[in-house]
Amino acid sequence: MAHLNRLPGRSIVLHAAMSVAVLLCGTALAGDLAEVKKSGVLRHLGIPYANFITGDGDGMDVELMQLFARSQGVRYEYVRTSWDSAMEDLIGRKVAAKGGEVELLSATPVKGDLIANGYTVLPWRQKVVAFSHSTFPSQIWLVARADSKLRPIKPSKVIDKDITQVKALLKGRKVLALKKTCLDPDLYDLYATGADVICFNGNLNELAPAILNGEAEMTILDVPDALVALEKWAGKIKVIGPISPRQEMAVAFPQTSPQLREAFNTFLVQSRKDGSYQRIVKKYYPTAFASFPEYFRSR
Repeated sequence: MAHLNRLPGRSIVLHAAMSVAVLLCGTALAGDLAEVKKSGVLRHLGIPYANFITGDGDGMDVELMQLFARSQGVRYEYVRTSWDSAMEDLIGRKVAAKGGEVELLSATPVKGDLIANGYTVLPWRQKVVAFSHSTFPSQIWLVARADSKLRPIKPSKVIDKDITQVKALLKGRKVLALKKTCLDPDLYDLYATGADVICFNGNLNELAPAILNGEAEMTILDVPDALVALEKWAGKIKVIGPISPRQEMAVAFPQTSPQLREAFNTFLVQSRKDGSYQRIVKKYYPTAFASFPEYFRSR
């Protein structure tokens, strides 16, 4: 030990090597298809959200991932995570994101092989993970209480015009949003509208109840959550119009797992051919086919 102290250069090299080892330790559990098959288990990272993961052991993405695991001959395992930690639990690095920018920070343990819970494809996320083929359509809508004086816009055939119409209604009005999710106000320039943006201190499932409880007049919601809310609180909320262009949801994989991602894409194509995908969607989102006919016709 004393000998090492007399050789500072060597000590620095050893320290650097140890640092690299610690960093690699955080990603050691991340595996591609061969490693998943060797371990015999597919670890599904998910967050209870809308009807993708209900919190009761089922949901659209739960059933889809269970079928995928079965197709690969491995056991399915659900690993609950959170919006703050899902990405780091997948790639083994802390992630700092603001708007479209992202920074990778310190190493963390890897806890799962993929993320699936109605996970929206966003530009900043695409810099960090690899997404599968689209699994569900989405969009961000402005939703208000039924007693709001705001009226739904009259849709045009140009989505940008519709978004402009909706945003023009926001000035001076309280609207809920949620940081670090697909409802992050920075993603849609909500502050520039003059709205009184309230960053909600809760989860996505609680936004619709929050406006019903009077915490704000309106909130932004993505389509799947809005569809669930419109059914659950029928007659109590209304959709004013779009805040974003069409979006898509997909399964997120580490960029180091191309074969696992490709295996899922192959599985997804087959599940659409044999009808199992449509059966699952109909079970959890029965109105989705009517809301997005073009999306489902093309798949």
